[in-house]
Amino acid sequence: MLKWVLLLGGLAAIYFWIKSKHRVASPDQSTAAPPAAVPAKPEVILPCGFCGVHLPQSEGLMQEERFYCSAAHRDQLDSRGWIGSALWRPSPNCDARSGGLGVDLVVIHHISLPPGEFKTRNSTQYIIDFFQNRLDPDAHPYFAEIADHRVSSHFLIARQGYLVQFVSTVDRAWHAGASQFEGRERCNDFSIGIELEGDGDTPFEEAQYQTLQNLILQLQSQNPDLRFAGHSDIAPNRKTDPGMHFDWARFQKDNALPLEKLPFGLSSR
Repeated sequence: MLKWVLLLGGLAAIYFWIKSKHRVASPDQSTAAPPAAVPAKPEVILPCGFCGVHLPQSEGLMQEERFYCSAAHRDQLDSRGWIGSALWRPSPNCDARSGGLGVDLVVIHHISLPPGEFKTRNSTQYIIDFFQNRLDPDAHPYFAEIADHRVSSHFLIARQGYLVQFVSTVDRAWHAGASQFEGRERCNDFSIGIELEGDGDTPFEEAQYQTLQNLILQLQSQNPDLRFAGHSDIAPNRKTDPGMHFDWARFQKDNALPLEKLPFGLSSR
């Protein structure tokens, strides 16, 4: 009996010796150092494209690749002559205004490429290509006649109502051509050109009038002495736009314009 007691005691001693060795080799997990925390990635800080204030990206909003601190600042005309809410598609067809002339005229046009085809498909991109000298002359027979023309406008209002800007209002766009306003020639020198997508035979869309109203508000914020005319008013022997379907009376009412700002009157023409 004593032999078995001694044997069991010896086995117990061996077991506790092995267990103590294992405890030394593998420290208690409760005392081990926790894994290092992964530092949080810092949030991107961006300057507002209108006022320049720096904010975390999550606190503002993006327009294309531009950052704005608020919708109000995005929608305004900035000091460089660009409206943040527009699609910016810069045109090479522009230059500095000659002689430091100020801007006091807005010229309203219409354009459709190919002519009239906006009725059956979204063809706005052709106008954008045209003003950026990227129009493919093989894409439509009409394009072969105009693809090498170098023209632009400051703004385009698509049938859906969205606004595209090609040239800063500070600079001169090539939209009016040979023209005259109250004895002054070369209207490009002192005007801003606005193209409405249309063909002169079709009424313009409600969304276009609404966008035009917002655009005029912004333009007048920096140029309070603006007056307004159609392309046909300043180039009557060459042009007919914006045409009989442009509602000048509505335009005057929407923008609360005194009649002296519409020197060619309210009748369609």
